[in-house]
Amino acid sequence: MKLNEFKVLTFDCYGTLIDWEAGIWQALEPLAAAAGKSREDALADYAEQEGVQQGETPGMLYRDLLTAVHRRLARSWAIELDDTAHEAFGASVPDWPAFPDSANALAALQKHYKLVVLSNVDNQSFAGSNARLGVTFDAVYTAQDIGSYKPDPRNFDYLLEHLKQDFGFAHGDILHTAQSLHHDHVPASRISLARCWIDRQHLRDGGSAGATRLPEKWPEPDFYFTTLGEMAAAVEREES
Repeated sequence: MKLNEFKVLTFDCYGTLIDWEAGIWQALEPLAAAAGKSREDALADYAEQEGVQQGETPGMLYRDLLTAVHRRLARSWAIELDDTAHEAFGASVPDWPAFPDSANALAALQKHYKLVVLSNVDNQSFAGSNARLGVTFDAVYTAQDIGSYKPDPRNFDYLLEHLKQDFGFAHGDILHTAQSLHHDHVPASRISLARCWIDRQHLRDGGSAGATRLPEKWPEPDFYFTTLGEMAAAVEREES
């Protein structure tokens, strides 16, 4: 299997293109400091509370869901805050930074593929992030559009249906490119979708899971890189 066999790259955004841990931590740090929580512990608690909230309210807009998660964290850490602090966290997504290599790598990859986003986010929040990435994606499918959050299989069913309907792409034309094993690689592997793991956290070398839950069993990816820049360079080598 080669990278140049595919026609479309589908991307998770947060954790793959946008450095969501840096963004989450910047917005969460005041609450974590009040609770005496380290960055590692705070992000682990965030991952747990976000997953629970997504399961309970799959149709909730992501910015509202983040507000609810911040409120849950404050409650679990016995910190009292007014709604303004919770809502500020929910509105923080457009401030989350892109990874340094994302914009250039996406521009290079767009020469060879259609680029599509499948993200656990609302459309307004994604628009703020998209401005940081410097490309116009060929399609963006969000949790707001779908009514559920990855790893729900409905999100990948929606992706496949719309790539076929909107572009005529078949299953074998698609390479799903993502950091999160839990949100992306596990559900994509269940439908035998080709996958590229962008291991931003260096989990394979013992890195921290941070703000992302880890599955009990790690699915083996078809391609592996630690940055999107590495992937773009590999594509260029195949094309040269």
